[in-house]
Order: sequence, then C-alpha cells, then structure tokens
Amino acid sequence: MTSREVCAVLPGDVDDASVPSGGNRYDRRLCEELAASGRPVREVAVHGSWPRPGEAARAELGRALAALPDGSVVLMDGLVACGVPEVVVPEAGRLRLAVLVHLPLADEPGQADLNAGERKVLEAAGAVIATSPWARDHLIAHHGLEPSRVHAVAPGTDPAPLASGTDGAARLLCVASVTPRKGHDVLVEALATVAHLSWHCECVGPLGRDAGHVARLRRAIAGHRLDGRVELAGPLTGKRLEDAYAGADLLVLASRAETYGMVVTEALARGVPVIATSVDGVPDTLGWDPSGAVPGILVPPDDPAALGAALRRWLVEPELRERLRASARLRRGALPGWDDTARRMAAVLSRLRRDQSFPGRVGASPQGGANDRD
Repeated sequence: MTSREVCAVLPGDVDDASVPSGGNRYDRRLCEELAASGRPVREVAVHGSWPRPGEAARAELGRALAALPDGSVVLMDGLVACGVPEVVVPEAGRLRLAVLVHLPLADEPGQADLNAGERKVLEAAGAVIATSPWARDHLIAHHGLEPSRVHAVAPGTDPAPLASGTDGAARLLCVASVTPRKGHDVLVEALATVAHLSWHCECVGPLGRDAGHVARLRRAIAGHRLDGRVELAGPLTGKRLEDAYAGADLLVLASRAETYGMVVTEALARGVPVIATSVDGVPDTLGWDPSGAVPGILVPPDDPAALGAALRRWLVEPELRERLRASARLRRGALPGWDDTARRMAAVLSRLRRDQSFPGRVGASPQGGANDRD
C-alpha cells in the first residue's frame, strides 16, 4: 500500500442490486468520492452472511487483514467488523483501524447477543465513525467509548431533478428493506385508517431479509383489503428507483430505529416532502429549510394512529401539502454532497494516520483524534 492509500473492507454484496441498502450505498459513494479527491482506495469486498459469517468468510477476512502491511489505514464497514472480534481485534494493534458503524448490531431485532463483541471491536479501533451526530452520541453512551475517538460523518446526497409527482397528493413512496425495524407493519395499519381516501403506496426495498415478517405483512395488507393499493415492489435501483422517486408526491418512513435515514434526504433532493417517525437521527436528517420550517411531519414510532392522522392531513389539506412541498424545495438547496462526506472522512483518516499512540492501539489511551460533531 502507498503512504496515502486507504484499504476499505466492505461487505461482499456492496454492489449487489438485488439487496440494496443505505449502508452499501454509503460505502460505494464514499469510496468513489475518496478516489475522486485523490486519495487512493483499495477495496476488499468479503462475501459472507455478515454479521454472522460462516467459517470460510471468517478465514477470508482474516487472510485479507493479515496480508496488509503494519501501519496500514483500514476503514472497515461495521457490518463486517463488529460481529467477529476474534478476527479483527488481534489485527487492531498493528493496523490503523477505523470502523464505520451504519447501525449498532444490537439495534437490529434478534442481534442483542452480538453487542459484547461489537464493543470489543470498537474499543480496539483507533477511530469509530457514525453516520450522524445522534448516532455518535448513541455509540459513546451505549458502549462507553472515549468521545475523542468517535466521529460523525453524515452521508451526502446526489443532486436530482425535482419530482413531478402525480396529482400532488396520492402517490406515496416508502423506500426501506422490509424488516421489522423499518415499520412497514405500522405503515399498513396507518394506511388502513385512510382507506376511504384516494392514494397508492409503493414500498420499495428487499423482501428476502425476513421472510416471516414479509408473510405477516402480506396477510395484513390482504386483511385490510389494501391489495393493489399497497405494493411491495421489491428492490429497485438505477433508473427504476429514479422513476419511483420522480413519480412520488410524498415519502413515508415508519422506522422503529434509524441512525440517519438516507432516503429522507434522497426525497428532499427531489423536493418531495416526508412523513417519518421522530426516532433517533431522523429529525436532524429531515432538518429545517432556511426559514426554519420543517419540510415534513414527524410522528412517534410504533403509533399507527398518529401516522394515520398525519397521512390524513396530507391527503385532505391542500394548503398543508403546498407548504410542505415549498419547504422541501428550499431544504433541497442546503443538502451537502458526497464530496463533503469524503472530505470529512479523509480528515478522520488523516488524524488516525498521524496518531502518535500507534502502535499498540488495543488498550491504549488515545492521544489524538478530534471531537467531530458534524
């Protein structure tokens, strides 16, 4: 590796269009922008069922890390790193390791047993990167991490044309993997309360991550007689996803946990207002336009009645729709790009490279770093 090169260790499916995710998109766009800014990036994509890989994937990751020269700057996706402390921690003493945590493992239902291993990895890393100020503070509190080693580097947003929408109200879009954390079940219950109004909701996102949850969701849709009105479209990428955004009047996100919520800014980049749960990092992601107005409506999580009431207001109050749409278009102009993400990440990695407490990262008291709350 050259002196300025960064090794990025990514999930093997980072470019798999059948399983798109916000984490994969962040990884891909970050690597592209780091390279475009003149910082060489060597990508190592490791296939496996992360964060619970089989023996072959563990061995492949171990070989990849062992092959890196001492002192190499390594940026690891937390989905790969945090479930295998027995592989990562022994290498952290000789590598300048940064771990990018898109979502703490225990925040995903059914993964509480991975919490202790994640803590070991993050304690051993020279730097920990979260995707929002809220997520940074959450990681520090949850794992008891030294604040000077934990940084917030938010996702960027690609410029996009204004969405044309349909009639200005009726086309609802939800972009999220169909898993319990994303709250599609809450969304369906909320939509049932406005079934007497005119709307169509397209749910875009992978359907293969929790087959039981998807089956229950389909039963709920049928039970409320919403077949044909709530569409589980599966994953969309490229032009098909662009077309879904272009035809949307409103983005709806019913998540139970969300460190950032990239789909919120992707909607705002097209001037599309948002109804979302006021959970975790979402309120800051939705933000405010330059006048101080919020370009959407925030509702409590796990509350179908509150979400249904917000949807009803959107559907029956044209003045509200116009106000939120105007705010979304103003907010659109203030969204940072991926070049900003790459610049902030490069600053973190440069500090890590200069950290005088290396070698011997494991158990050391960090001397370098910065309290980035961007």
